[in-house]
Amino acid sequence: MSAARYLVTGGAGFIGSHLALALAAAGQQVRVFDDFSSGRLEHLAGADALPGVVEIVRGDLRDAEAVRAAAAGVEVIFHEGAIASVPRSLVEPTTTLDVNVKGLLNTLEAARSGSARRVVIASSSAIYGDTRDLPLSECLTPRPLSPYAAHKLCDEQLCAVYGRLYGLETVALRYFNVFGPRQDPNSEYSAVIPRFVARLRAGQRPTIYGDGEQTRDFIHISDVVRANLLAASATGAVGGVYNIGSGQGASLKQVLAVAGDLLGVQPQPDFQPPRAGDIRDSVADISLARAELGFIPQVTFRDGLADLLRAAL
Repeated sequence: MSAARYLVTGGAGFIGSHLALALAAAGQQVRVFDDFSSGRLEHLAGADALPGVVEIVRGDLRDAEAVRAAAAGVEVIFHEGAIASVPRSLVEPTTTLDVNVKGLLNTLEAARSGSARRVVIASSSAIYGDTRDLPLSECLTPRPLSPYAAHKLCDEQLCAVYGRLYGLETVALRYFNVFGPRQDPNSEYSAVIPRFVARLRAGQRPTIYGDGEQTRDFIHISDVVRANLLAASATGAVGGVYNIGSGQGASLKQVLAVAGDLLGVQPQPDFQPPRAGDIRDSVADISLARAELGFIPQVTFRDGLADLLRAAL
């Protein structure tokens, strides 16, 4: 393998590919590690035209030796690799635990035994569970409602342990509802916005599980990339856990209304019973990320959705 300063696990996926290309655009050497079970090689198209270098390594996070080899020589690891699905974790709890927890453990071990000084991990707002204490702040007691949420909470604790025992620098970013170009609308486990957009474009009725009044905090992918880059360098962030959201809530009905307005259609949602593991309301308190990372979201929901629609044309 060639020399690389950064490793992005899950680097061919939605968030990971945006992060890898942003690093390459800044002239950095970045190594992508992905098993391509959900990631796509085309997500990294155009990397050759960037000033940096993107090296692609195919491998499984559950393979400790493969992860160790991928981490050789890197300074910072962005751990985006996961099975990031609440519904799938309910159906396949063992498989998702192996990838989400053992995969992170293998990554921390690779960092500890290698040259990496810091690991920035993708955590999730799902760990908060269902609470009326809004906006959600990092001081709240986690109440996971799904195996996936429990996996992410376990990941955060593993990072804390590796920091205390081995001095490894770790930062956990609790993503809220990330959206933007390259999200897959075709999987039954895909996020709500690409599903809505795909069905509206096809002249079909978007499905809403529940009454549509449930709220989410939608954060554009470019802001999430910015948060990761800040977390990789902020001196006061070591050992920290940070909410990464917009700080604004929107109901699913509101999301549909904005999407319909941008597409020039009138949505007619198909309401279905709520799904197990889904939470009712989710809005981030991002004051800690603002104070300690310097993180300030820059893309509004409407502008971000318009960006997604342009990219999908």
